[in-house]
Amino acid sequence: MTYNIALQFEDGVSRIIPCEPNELVADAAYRAKINIPLDCRDGACGTCKCHCESGSFTMGDYIEDALADDEAEQGYVLTCQMRPTSDCVVRVPASSAACKTEVGTHGAKLAKLDRDSATTVSFTLQADRPLAFLAGQYVNLNVPGSKEARSYSFSSAPNGSELSFLIRDVPEGLMSTYMRSKAQLEDFIMFSGPYGSFYLRPTVRPVLMLAGGTGLAPFLSMLQWLKDNATDQPIRLAYGVNTNADLVELELLDELKASLPDFDYFTCVVDPESGHPKLGYVTNHLQAEHLYDGDVDIYVCGPPPMVEGVRKWMGGIGITPKSFHFEKFSSANEAAKEAA
Repeated sequence: MTYNIALQFEDGVSRIIPCEPNELVADAAYRAKINIPLDCRDGACGTCKCHCESGSFTMGDYIEDALADDEAEQGYVLTCQMRPTSDCVVRVPASSAACKTEVGTHGAKLAKLDRDSATTVSFTLQADRPLAFLAGQYVNLNVPGSKEARSYSFSSAPNGSELSFLIRDVPEGLMSTYMRSKAQLEDFIMFSGPYGSFYLRPTVRPVLMLAGGTGLAPFLSMLQWLKDNATDQPIRLAYGVNTNADLVELELLDELKASLPDFDYFTCVVDPESGHPKLGYVTNHLQAEHLYDGDVDIYVCGPPPMVEGVRKWMGGIGITPKSFHFEKFSSANEAAKEAA
């Protein structure tokens, strides 16, 4: 068995490398030509200290000056002494450039293209081999016929060769225009990535997902990953759009609701003429119980006003969640990504 180790760099670049059983993470990185910070290799200097965000591992010998007990309890590791026993996500306190690694460049053929609504397009790329990424991450897709690229989150589960995306059909948008009037099946599309720190962490407590428009995409990726990696924690999704026509992928959400042990979702529509049972923004329909007295992880993906609206709502009820992860995007330029 080979484990996948996701190295998450400070500049948002991810590299997912294979690590053999009993192999040190530092050695696996070196084998992949990634120079993560390293000096003594004996667990004595602390230069290779990183944070393991998820996964299991064993640690070899090291001295407390290199890694204190309280740091170890918080998940910090020395990669020169770390041997994974599962797939892991390791946050490296350096940029990808400093570690002399480049983001992956890939190519795939356009295999499926659907206009889910007047405002939304979904498409699938068929790659030659499975692509490893973290559920919730994004890639930069080159727009065929131009030198421009646009950033889109995966809507498919990681580690597959069919890569799906859900995007906003933006009037005069470069990618939108291509998908609307020029795209043909079997078109070859280059892309780079994965990128981003907006991804699903270990589900050790209830999870609240808040999606605005095509901000649903990364949550579809997360939920499909959870379908194959079961959790006993409750997962709730609030999905808000502007008009009824913007509601998409409801059939898939219903399938996920039927297959996941404790998942539920609701939708809401801003348009007062929509006749939808829940009108307004997602924050109009969230209740204090959705926050489990703060013992909850919150993920938000949508336009900047939505993210700030959620922050304001949480402040108004006086509850601070265990963690708050967000990704802002702007459909106006199709490409803005800001995550934390």
